[in-house]
Amino acid sequence: MTRASIRASLVIIIAAIVLGGVITGLLSSYWVFLATSVLITGVALQSLGLVAGRTGMIALCQMSFAGVGAWTVGYLNIAEAPGGLATWILLGGLAAVPLGVAIGLPALRLRGINLAIITLSFAAAFDVILATMTFPGQTAFIQVPRPELFDSDEGYFAFALIFYVVIAVALEFLARSRLGASWLAVRHSERAAAAHGVSVAKAKLSAFAISAFIAGISGGLLAGYLGTLVAENFSMMQSLSLYAVAVMTGAHFAEGAIIGGLLVVMFPEILRRFDLPQDIGNVLFALGATQALSTGETMSETYRRLLRKLRLQRTADGGTSSERALPARIEHARGAALVVDKLTVRYGTVLALDSVDLTIPAGSVAGLIGPNGAGKSTFIDAVSGFLAGYEGSIMLGTTPLEGKAAHLRARTSVRRTWQTNRIAPELTVGGYLRLAAGNLSEPEVRAMLDWLDCPNPETPVVAVDAGTRRLLDVAGVVASRPAVILLDEPAAGQSHEETLRLGKRIAEIPARFGSSVLLVEHDMDLVRAACSQVTVLDFGRVIASGPPAVVLDQVPVKRAYLGIEESVAA
Repeated sequence: MTRASIRASLVIIIAAIVLGGVITGLLSSYWVFLATSVLITGVALQSLGLVAGRTGMIALCQMSFAGVGAWTVGYLNIAEAPGGLATWILLGGLAAVPLGVAIGLPALRLRGINLAIITLSFAAAFDVILATMTFPGQTAFIQVPRPELFDSDEGYFAFALIFYVVIAVALEFLARSRLGASWLAVRHSERAAAAHGVSVAKAKLSAFAISAFIAGISGGLLAGYLGTLVAENFSMMQSLSLYAVAVMTGAHFAEGAIIGGLLVVMFPEILRRFDLPQDIGNVLFALGATQALSTGETMSETYRRLLRKLRLQRTADGGTSSERALPARIEHARGAALVVDKLTVRYGTVLALDSVDLTIPAGSVAGLIGPNGAGKSTFIDAVSGFLAGYEGSIMLGTTPLEGKAAHLRARTSVRRTWQTNRIAPELTVGGYLRLAAGNLSEPEVRAMLDWLDCPNPETPVVAVDAGTRRLLDVAGVVASRPAVILLDEPAAGQSHEETLRLGKRIAEIPARFGSSVLLVEHDMDLVRAACSQVTVLDFGRVIASGPPAVVLDQVPVKRAYLGIEESVAA
């Protein structure tokens, strides 16, 4: 992760130095002035890219946060606060953070159009407030002064470029951290993120807080850029236009924010020169956003996909990682790893689980089988915390799990996989493994992936087939080494040979990693290869439990699960 972040950051810094030198050295002051506006708009777009592009939440009030930053800079200027413009800009960003958190609170329960209405309402209310105010110092003709070293147009361009690059580099490191991975996980599936111990509430609020901070910085930069401002600089329509551009260009990438800044600043200039209505720009931005949403690919993602195609395929690493590089085995409590007592789940009048008892001994692999609709997924949902209102008790060793949310159960040491793939495609293979398992060393990541025949850590998840993604899901929960692992049909998408190989790996989990396993599966060859005991559900009730060879030969099991009539089975 660190090497990749440093490599990406060096690319950003070198590109900024080259482009900055070209712009200040070859262009006139007028175009340098416009280029500065591109950078300031790019900073605002970076803030939107974080909350909308990375976390998948609709935010239509970003310019309101920028307005808070700008007005804060104006008041600090009037008060002759120490520190100068750079310090004031940072303080303006911090002033926007509480508002960002306040706007983020509805996102804990709302999403989609409902969240859009909340954020748009805030932007409209902020418009009304600003309309009754004048920018600090405006009536007395006191402008926000630029730093002495950056007083010229070329100098302020360099000043704005420094802020842009620092923010871009910081976001690059954040994107490759576990926090950044949790944002992408929340965007793709909140339930899957919680299953990895991610607090969805903290992920969303942190995204809104950091996004508001960056937007506040853009407002402060704008105050120094223009000297004085008006309410129209932060109107609701500005926020809507900015959101459309962010979606269209992919502003969660550094180059996407710059492309967006170019469109926002230069497109009106082109329309003006051709004497065309300015509203044409907003219409085209809306069409571009619609196109990006319908295809699922932004301009930045298109650029990166084409760039990957141009690169030569990396040669495979020689040999495999040694077994010593696998994450060290964790010793969990002995005895029963998981005890489920009289678990009952009702959906209205439907009895999904009826007094189910199940015990998983520590250091074992247990199977849970049954026909479709038997209650297997309901059982896993209840144990992992995604189903409230069940009756009975669930004990992790001697610790009761009642009252604990899903992400807290995951942290307590109960991890699960899903029947359908829920891995964020924007992650790399190694990035997903670190999200699921926490801080792993590079040798541990590679060894874990080799152990389950998964691709190179730098491989984008989007380039991985569905069957391999299921293996990657297993690798993530196993590498976290919890007390109990719940595997929900991990062999889906695997060939017969791959399934048998997976069965051997699952059987090795208790000895290699210290975790006990509950395997939900329809493939009986996998169950026989991996499990030391099997429990059979039918219509929410346990109809058999014991060693696989004994259980699978029982008449009720053959009749209920294998579809064999009693007379034939006898």
